[in-house]
Amino acid sequence: MKVAVIGATGYVGGRLVPELLASGHDVRCLARTPARLDGVEWRSKVDVAAADVLDESSVSAALEGIEAVYYLVHAMSQDGDFAESDRIGAENTRVAAEKAGVSRIVYLGGLGEDDPGELSHHLASRHEVGRVLAAGPVKVTELRAAVIIGSGSASFEMLRHLAEVLPAMICPRWVTMTKCQPIAIADVLRYLVAVIEIPEAAGQILEVGGPDVLTYRDMMDRYAAAAGLRRRLIIPVPILTPRLSSHWVNLVTPLPYVLARPLVDSLINDVVVRPDRDIGRLVDHTPYTLDQAIERALAVVGDLQLKTSWMDSARTTGAAVPMKQDPEWAGGTIYEAIQEVTSTATPEALFSTVTGIGGERGWYAANVLWTLRGLLDKLIGGVGMRRGRRHPDELRVGDALDFFRVDAYEEPTLLRLRAEMKVPGGAWLEWRIIDDGSGGTRLRQRARFHPRGVAGRAYWWVLLPIHKVIWKQLAERLAHTAEQAS
Repeated sequence: MKVAVIGATGYVGGRLVPELLASGHDVRCLARTPARLDGVEWRSKVDVAAADVLDESSVSAALEGIEAVYYLVHAMSQDGDFAESDRIGAENTRVAAEKAGVSRIVYLGGLGEDDPGELSHHLASRHEVGRVLAAGPVKVTELRAAVIIGSGSASFEMLRHLAEVLPAMICPRWVTMTKCQPIAIADVLRYLVAVIEIPEAAGQILEVGGPDVLTYRDMMDRYAAAAGLRRRLIIPVPILTPRLSSHWVNLVTPLPYVLARPLVDSLINDVVVRPDRDIGRLVDHTPYTLDQAIERALAVVGDLQLKTSWMDSARTTGAAVPMKQDPEWAGGTIYEAIQEVTSTATPEALFSTVTGIGGERGWYAANVLWTLRGLLDKLIGGVGMRRGRRHPDELRVGDALDFFRVDAYEEPTLLRLRAEMKVPGGAWLEWRIIDDGSGGTRLRQRARFHPRGVAGRAYWWVLLPIHKVIWKQLAERLAHTAEQAS
């Protein structure tokens, strides 16, 4: 079939595409920023179209000639009203699919009771998206899953860090009471691929889950056993609200508050597969147990084979923030600080050093201050530094890198990072490697800041003396490190 994947840059979508290709389908990936797919290993095997689900006309154009659509978009990690964004995106996709003559939409939602009044805001929104997609003439197959266990998934990372960081913890009472039916990412992908080839799946809500039904405390115990940790001491108390629990998750895991809050809210609902909706009626497949799923996820993380991650879902850039491709005269106040150093290293060696920055390797200059800035960011609900990077040496557009995201990557001349920490404005850090033609290489480092209001301007000028010292040391040490490696 000719299949479109909306959300191919996300955690599930990035793993689904190669599975669809392996099954013989022609795949077109729809992405707001097509360049984010340039570095994936299957890029040459797919069509890529620029489309945004908030712009119906772009989706309609991208779906021309498509037979089936996978809808894997979720605005949960974005600031603002994610439910409203998801509703609009679903409506636009439904209309576009009808115009393009699409025969099937496959949507991955969340488990939970049908009554919206009984669900968290997050799960209620997931169910609403399914209803909106199904309100048109195109048949929809809605798969509903609970916690997805896989290397890099938000749910797995939250479970992993809670179990690894804290040998003892005070938790809300629902941790020992609410029932959950987790499922391995490999099983989710198997079911997603299977349903478009099953006519009986059209127009149905199918629920997917692994063989284990347990509490979140049980899941933490299972993780600790698989990871070789001592059994965690968990003390349930009635006073911790989901809001307080979300702040706690934000502090001890890589997940920012904006993502932790809806995930924690959802854990207060029982999410168990209903027998009358069990996908096992249509797909003959034995899913992994929780222990097997955890072991598989840990093996992938240890082998540095992380193909996609929850971090791949980038925040939306505000409309008022200038994009880096804008001309210098585009308007608005822009502050910048430039450092330029000369190195005897080759352009390739210098670029390799620059692109290896962050994560476990650190930031070469004032690492303590970078770490402190990350901690402060976590305290106010930001992403912090703990999420690190997908791979210690490889980068591609859209990758998360500590509290930055890769905005541009042009080997071996350009790396530009966009800040995702909480700042009163937009911030970028850029390196250009220039071959001067006489055996030397110049490293041009530029920090740019677009302030928002008085607070933004004060932020720049108050911190500029400290920043200039750090940035100068950073450029010099990058050049020195590259020279030693040459």
